Amino acid sequence: MASLVASKEKMFITQTKLLNEVTWKTVMQIAKKHAKSAAQHLSRLSGAIGPERIYADWQWWILAALPFPHLVRVLDCFFHEGIKVFYRVALAILILFHKHSTNQNSEWYAEATKNGVDHAVDKFCRNMPASPTKLLRTAFSIRALSSQYISRVFIKTEMTLKSKQVITGSRLVRSRSSDNLPTSQSQVNIQMMSHTLTIREGSHSPGPRALSMGVYPIQAIKSQILDQSELFTLWSWLPVRITMYQPVLLYTTEEHGCSLTTFYVRVEHHEPTLLMIKTCNNEVFGAYCSTRWFERNQKDERGNRQAYFGTGETFLFSLYPERAKYPWVGCSIGADGKGEEKVSHASELFMAADSKMITIGGGEGQAIWMDENIRFGKTDRCSTFNNPPLCPSGDFEIRVLEVYGFSGA
Repeated sequence: MASLVASKEKMFITQTKLLNEVTWKTVMQIAKKHAKSAAQHLSRLSGAIGPERIYADWQWWILAALPFPHLVRVLDCFFHEGIKVFYRVALAILILFHKHSTNQNSEWYAEATKNGVDHAVDKFCRNMPASPTKLLRTAFSIRALSSQYISRVFIKTEMTLKSKQVITGSRLVRSRSSDNLPTSQSQVNIQMMSHTLTIREGSHSPGPRALSMGVYPIQAIKSQILDQSELFTLWSWLPVRITMYQPVLLYTTEEHGCSLTTFYVRVEHHEPTLLMIKTCNNEVFGAYCSTRWFERNQKDERGNRQAYFGTGETFLFSLYPERAKYPWVGCSIGADGKGEEKVSHASELFMAADSKMITIGGGEGQAIWMDENIRFGKTDRCSTFNNPPLCPSGDFEIRVLEVYGFSGA
């Protein structure tokens, strides 16, 4: 458990009630597309209780109900490949439950109609009629269920729920998984209190407070680009979970020189990263990059390098002369799956890189492009973020580039 929580490579465990709701709504959305018949069957059986209450306990199907031999096999895969294994196994459970409860004379149909489908699914998992091998074979035979698709649905759902919370203050659906988790609002309250304390302490602070207190840790940043006011603005735009980690300066042209090779050596294995650019005309802008730059070396099924990579959590920002955040255009589309086709391929070009250049944002233009010497760049409107050029001229010369990672993220 300690290694899971402290994992730097992958985040396995959701730590707020909001993210817990995001996970089960993600399961519900991908089930509607990749286990359509099973999802419809579950919806019909759920009756007045509604399918939401059933999906809210999806992690308990796996971690609490599955027989031990099944759980061991599932966790082996989970430790190796991450949370996507749980999503696949949850869909496999739905598919197998559908198969065994379609017949109205079956014991599982009778169980669902008598005691409720939530109890029936739980009991089905405890008495899993399929072998561990059959369960995993069902899970991994679901076609076209890519990690990128799961990530996209997750991010859309998270953005939608966050916006609903801000607008309506809506309450989250309770599940066994969420009872003892801190709310996102409690994290925000901790951060704002820490923010206030940091300002009051000023330069006479006796030392950094423990990270577990939710410290707003930007006081440790000695940036050549941003002052404290601009840093506070930028930190307010970051995902909440990221603001809890200590920022670490990975690369700066002031100290490490102007070389894309050096940039990759120092930055490519960190995820996420924050790029900040100051031009020779004193414009300040940059990007929050959700995916490690090493992904530029990943190859597709045909053995070709990926042209673009990244997720919809990536965003652009400008701090001078204008202050603005430019999120992915897909964030404005609902997480109910109905708008899936409205996001064109040209609007999903987040990050690209090779030995000659770095690009952030694409489609009808490049939001940020830098050359191999990290000296010259250009900025245009792009489809991915629907941003204006980040500096008036469109072309810029880099005075300082700083890249930050997040310790423990």
